[in-house]
Order: sequence, then C-alpha cells, then structure tokens
Amino acid sequence: MASREDLGSWLNGGDVPKGETDGRDGLGLPASGPGSRARLGRRVLALVVDWAAASAISYAFFDYDSLATLAVFAVMNLVLVSAVGSTLGHRLLRMQVRLVGVEGPHLVGFLRGAIRAVLVCLVIPAVVWDADGRGLHDKAAGTVLVLR
Repeated sequence: MASREDLGSWLNGGDVPKGETDGRDGLGLPASGPGSRARLGRRVLALVVDWAAASAISYAFFDYDSLATLAVFAVMNLVLVSAVGSTLGHRLLRMQVRLVGVEGPHLVGFLRGAIRAVLVCLVIPAVVWDADGRGLHDKAAGTVLVLR
C-alpha cells in the first residue's frame, strides 16, 4: 500500500537536501530575523488588529453591519497590501507581504493583492497552510508574509 510519503503532496513544500540550506528555509528565506517568514502567532495578532480596525470603521459608518465589516476588511487588505505591501496589523507587527522568490521589498501588485484579499475573506484558505507555513491564500497569490 502506498503511503502519503510515497506519493508526496503540494502541502509538503519543496525538498531541500540536508546541509544545503545555508541557514535558509524551504522558500530560500532566512531562518530568522528580517526577511524570515512570519510565524503564526504574529500573523494571528495582525489579523486581530486588522479586524478591529475594520470593525471600528464599520461601526462608525455602517452601524456595525457584519457584511460591511467584511467588505471594509477586504478593501483594506486589497488596497494596503497592493499599494504598500502590508496592512495596519502587518505594519504594527513589523511584517510585509512579498513575492516568493524575489529579493527585497517588491510590491505584490493589484491582481495578487486581490487574490490574497478574497481568499483571506473566505477564511478557510487562510487557516490551511503548508509545510512552509504559508496559507493557501499566499500560495495562490505567490506571496509570503515576512518580518521587516
């Protein structure tokens, strides 16, 4: 009988031979410090900050309608990630969304920002992640959330 290890999976990420990482993870990012992948706790806290901001805006302008809050959250994600590479929560927690495989702080652009924002709002892609620690929303957009 074949096992999961025999068949492999896109969830496993790329195989890197032992001893050939030079202090980098499976995406070629540093293992720690600036430019390394943001860990789960920091990402969740940034999400809470962003949702609180969207809720405050929704409460101020739409008498706190849940769909309006989701729409504000989506627009904030789309505009801020596309234009400056980070949401309010990302900025406060010193994180940035970057393209995978591109060195330096390049902006992800409107299309990738839109893909990422829509999938974050669907929730499930954001809570399912691969061996590299990227959510399905980041995999689909070709992005990664890193420390600044």
